[in-house]
Amino acid sequence: MTELRRRGAGGGDPDSAENISDKEADGEDRLGLPSEGEGEMEGDCKADTPDAPPPTDNTPQCLNKALEGLSSRWKNWWIRGILSLTMIIGFFLIIYLGPLMLIFVVMSIQIKCFQEIIQIGYRVYRSYDLPWFRTLSWYFLICVNYFFYGETVADYFGALVQREEPLQFLVRYHRFISFALYLAGFCMFVLSLVKKHYRLQFYMFAWTHVTLLIVVTQSHLVIQNLFEGMIWFIVPISIVICNDIMAYLFGFFFGRTPLIKLSPKKTWEGFIGGFFSTVFLSFLFAYLLSQYQYFVCPVEYNSETNRFAVECEPSDLFVIQEYTLPVMVQNILRWKTVNLYPFQIHSIALSSFASLIGPFGGFFASGFKRAFKIKDFADTIPGHGGIMDRFDCQYLMATFVHVYIASFIRGPNPSKVLQQLLVLQPEQQLNIFNTLRNHLREKGMLPPAVLEQ
Repeated sequence: MTELRRRGAGGGDPDSAENISDKEADGEDRLGLPSEGEGEMEGDCKADTPDAPPPTDNTPQCLNKALEGLSSRWKNWWIRGILSLTMIIGFFLIIYLGPLMLIFVVMSIQIKCFQEIIQIGYRVYRSYDLPWFRTLSWYFLICVNYFFYGETVADYFGALVQREEPLQFLVRYHRFISFALYLAGFCMFVLSLVKKHYRLQFYMFAWTHVTLLIVVTQSHLVIQNLFEGMIWFIVPISIVICNDIMAYLFGFFFGRTPLIKLSPKKTWEGFIGGFFSTVFLSFLFAYLLSQYQYFVCPVEYNSETNRFAVECEPSDLFVIQEYTLPVMVQNILRWKTVNLYPFQIHSIALSSFASLIGPFGGFFASGFKRAFKIKDFADTIPGHGGIMDRFDCQYLMATFVHVYIASFIRGPNPSKVLQQLLVLQPEQQLNIFNTLRNHLREKGMLPPAVLEQ
């Protein structure tokens, strides 16, 4: 309404951008806060969303001192490069420590990303004194994690569940317990409603749930991908990192043409250069990892040793195959056939998604930050921003990989089926045994000695 009055008084072009200040344009968009007329109805808003605190420079003093003679552009380039290299080294160190450490790191990153997003909403909580907002946000995080990790225990730790009686109870009633925990939080939210802040409290309730959807659900999919084999965890993450680095380098040195208004520093040169570089490097990386059982075997829990095992006979996906090249390619390369791991072909699909669609996760995050007038989600990593700034594309990639595996790769998992059978009652197990025996007898797959019994 303020905007309409201003346009009418100015008599200017109603579509002109100059007639709307940034404060007016963003004031109603930040949390959908009502305008002046609407505010009179419920009194939800006395002021706009508080401005974000100014970013702090937490770059180590040794780096600042070493780079003090450089321009801000090159100084930022070196800081980003050094910190990127440090994070990559740390990433490979964590891989060396094994699947359990990877799961722990994924959980830690998830919690930090959730905290960074919720902290933005918490500024509104402090401004309007909304009761229980932060407490309920963290409570719902615990509930959702309990649900997802409980599902993981039931699916992949069947032997352990069968051995421990308390776990059997928790697994059997897991979904009911999860729902009861969520219902308790839901009731607490309803009891916390304050008359003059109804609308804003429901905005924040939705804020928390969307954050859970974006962060916790995707983190669960990352762990699901890990259990399919560490290669399905390492390659997608490495592809996104590679694309981010190569797009930055191509954009830094050759960028001239802006790509999208949401992220003015992104260029077409960086986007295209990042695509071809990522496809090529991921193809080589997939060839390297496909040679090792440690990376290609599904991650399974061994109840006898109480450790994760990554030993198996590699599937056809990780066995060298001979492929006949198209005639046109044969004429160019003078090769008729080429030996590849089938996974290398899949890596092209993964890297194409990471390069062409993955950046839209970053654009989404850029739009979100612009809506709240913040540069980064946090200042955890010098030159990079917060953890969420580094993982905005990773979560989108994790969902794609999970869907890709379910659609094109994964068949029935005998180990998982066996774990589910072990949880059944003895009568149910015997019934399944007889049904399976009759089925195999009809197909003529049982030896004569078995048929005589």
